[in-house]
Amino acid sequence: MTPIVSRSPLPTRLKNARRAKGISQKNLGILAGIDEFSASARMNHYEKGKHFPDFETLERIAKILEVPVPYFYCNDDQMAELLVRFERLSPEEKQKLMAFIEKLDGEASIEE
Repeated sequence: MTPIVSRSPLPTRLKNARRAKGISQKNLGILAGIDEFSASARMNHYEKGKHFPDFETLERIAKILEVPVPYFYCNDDQMAELLVRFERLSPEEKQKLMAFIEKLDGEASIEE
């Protein structure tokens, strides 16, 4: 039987963000509220794509790793980096950037 391989970017993004923060799978799991006795195994399953965290768990993980939740679902590396950098900006800087992007794009936001 062939194992099911996930096409989701979440496992790789999770592993990369965790390593960049220098946190072990077990510590990340514990900090995210997973029982300490299963934290390492659960995080390993998430990073292998065998299981996926529910949204609330992923929100906690994102906060710990200081990345936005959409980062985990982004299949383009440049867009993923942009999301991380955007998240670090102040509200004023975000407004300025959005105005600049709208000027470049020539169209209003889809949220209006």
